[in-house]
Amino acid sequence: MATTKLPKIIKDFCIYLTTITGKSPRTRKEYEYDLVLTFRFLKAVQEDVPTDYIHTIDISDLTIDFIKELSLEDLYLFMEYCEVQRKNSPAARARKVATLRAFFKYLKNKRRLIEENIAEQLESPKIGKRKPVYLNMEESQNFIYSITDRMYSKRDTCMMLLFLNLGIRVTELCNLNLSSIQGRLVKVIGKGNKERTVYLNDSCLKALEQYLPERTVYKGEGPEPLFVSQKGTRFTRQAVARIVKQINEASLQKEKLTPHKLRHTSATMMYKAGADIRSLQHILGHSSVATTQIYTHIEDEQIQEVMKKSPFNNIIM
Repeated sequence: MATTKLPKIIKDFCIYLTTITGKSPRTRKEYEYDLVLTFRFLKAVQEDVPTDYIHTIDISDLTIDFIKELSLEDLYLFMEYCEVQRKNSPAARARKVATLRAFFKYLKNKRRLIEENIAEQLESPKIGKRKPVYLNMEESQNFIYSITDRMYSKRDTCMMLLFLNLGIRVTELCNLNLSSIQGRLVKVIGKGNKERTVYLNDSCLKALEQYLPERTVYKGEGPEPLFVSQKGTRFTRQAVARIVKQINEASLQKEKLTPHKLRHTSATMMYKAGADIRSLQHILGHSSVATTQIYTHIEDEQIQEVMKKSPFNNIIM
């Protein structure tokens, strides 16, 4: 997104997202991006500016009067632009729908600036169910064992074992502090600043025991992060993703292996090992059990294999 001066109404909404609803700075930035793109497009339509130049449009003078004049059809026109010209996937468009719904709900219910919420009837595109990509047990072991040849191997091994054992998100890993570890328990701050406590098994404890004596001195301010980079700073999501990529290139060479796929691996393996869906929901920090249920595809596949091997499968009338 090109640099733009935000109108006050979008600034106020973004502040509301983080201070009241507890959205993360990253989520706030995504909402901001979607709203800027929306109103740049709608202004381009009004001023008959080709969409090729949409990034040049200034929306700093956006007023509530402009918003009041919009219709549901205008929002669908924007969604068509995202699909046809920007080639946005259904998931990307669904996020924009969620942003617009939240923004117009805020204007009507929280600020009382509009009488009609046109986004209330805005339908979200259907998203096909995607099976999570994960490593099998042998691949996971090879991935971990290959780390021993790396510099900072104990730190990286500890990181990867926390991914695989706890199924935590990359941002949750980066935000862990030394004080987060309390004996066999670790306090994890998830989405919306929701805190959950997760049990550390023997594998995690041993990895921490080996890593902590060699932990780099932290040179920043504030709480001491659990994982410190070689520069003495707290890790970023991008830095952790690079480490995963480097380990993968030196071992499995799986296509596009990311920290999120390690989280999928953890969840899938725990489910296969007998974890019930409610326990898994807590461990992963899902607000809805429906999100956790994507991992039940494993059971479905196993049932299919059993049925195929049934001795009665050969009886065909």
